[in-house]
Order: sequence, then structure tokens, then C-alpha cells
Amino acid sequence: MIGEIALGGVYVPTFLLLALVALMLTMGVVRLIAAFGLYRFLAYRAAVDLSLFVLVLGALAFLVPTFGIRL
Repeated sequence: MIGEIALGGVYVPTFLLLALVALMLTMGVVRLIAAFGLYRFLAYRAAVDLSLFVLVLGALAFLVPTFGIRL
């Protein structure tokens, strides 16, 4: 996943775009966890949020090339 995407003449690293998508997905998962009240079973909310972001970003980086999306 080496490369850049031109957005309006500005080259943006693909990893930055994946990180933004991962951030949006993580925000959705965090809202679901908060809505169901699952944070009361976890010790450190910030650590859980960070680890969720890393897991989602890793999954996106792994799965995007398998779907045939060339970034």
C-alpha cells in the first residue's frame, strides 16, 4: 500500500485516508459500546478507544488490497 492519491491537486498518503476512515468507524463502534453501557465492564476507556482504533486501522490496511481497491 505504497502510494498517494491526488485530491484537488494535493497528494495525500493512502495511509492518512485509511486512518480517517478508521477514525470514523471507530467513532461509530464507540457510540455503540456507550449506548449498550459496555464501558462499565472496562477499566480504562481511553485505552480501549485507542486499541479499537488500532484494530480497525489494521483491519482496513489488511482488507483494502484484498477487495481489489488500489490505493
